Amino acid sequence: MFLDPALLSREFDSGSETAQISFLVTNSKLSLAMLSDEGSTLQLDHCVMMRSNPVFRILGLSCLALAQVCSLADGAGAQSFDEAQAAYVDGRFVDAVRIAEALGTSEGYALAAQSLTIHAYFVAGEDQDDALFERAIELAEDAIRSDPDNADAYLQLARAVGRHAQTMGSFEAANRGYAERIEEATKTALRLDPDMAAAHVSLGLWNAELVGVLGSFMARLTFGARRQDALSSFKRAIELAPNEKAVPLQYALGLLVLDKDKYGGNARALLKRSINLPAKNAYDRLLHKQAVDRLEALETSGG
Repeated sequence: MFLDPALLSREFDSGSETAQISFLVTNSKLSLAMLSDEGSTLQLDHCVMMRSNPVFRILGLSCLALAQVCSLADGAGAQSFDEAQAAYVDGRFVDAVRIAEALGTSEGYALAAQSLTIHAYFVAGEDQDDALFERAIELAEDAIRSDPDNADAYLQLARAVGRHAQTMGSFEAANRGYAERIEEATKTALRLDPDMAAAHVSLGLWNAELVGVLGSFMARLTFGARRQDALSSFKRAIELAPNEKAVPLQYALGLLVLDKDKYGGNARALLKRSINLPAKNAYDRLLHKQAVDRLEALETSGG
């Protein structure tokens, strides 16, 4: 943010001295220069200038008042949620994280967590993803703290934890309590917003992946995860958001985890459905490639 110093200059007369005070705001930092009537110049930064001289007292008070004005002006000119959303749509996920986090709102933190999770999973190298996922989890937790009634904040926590779990072994994920965290966050999101399709997908994947890894009996005994619950969640998600590219893709991946032999045909149909839906943003384009690759693997090698 840049303001013309000429617009923010004022002459102060203390009785014994006259000073011309100029304010310059650059990138939210306040700099002040005082030119005395004797021609000497004193540069003052960040409002650290309280002195006994009357001119300095006036200067200090003026600085404090201007800081309030500049704070409001900076807020008005700061990058907005819409700009963060635009960066996300364009695939500038790191920019989206930076802009959204700086907003300091629950909505901003949630978008930052979402963007960083996608960047960590699809873009960043394996040597970076652990730290990035952990930061995404922290951002989602910040979103929850800022607004405990924000359903999207809990969804982004479940996504960040879930994506991180997918990059590590099931034993390590279990030791970190990730299964419980995903379940709690997803169910809270659905309690706050029962028609959130993405949360139904998340719950479907949670059930499917546990059943796929542990088997039906142990998944139900240990975590309460069930095959039928996975299928019900996926079906509800596709009812709510039939034209969202992610929904049939994640539904297909969940079916393949549950039982590739039994659900392979349905999974192929869902992958084709996802591929045929238009990509609305950069994340959709990443999902499109994932769907194409998975369908190709199914059709060429049965994998």
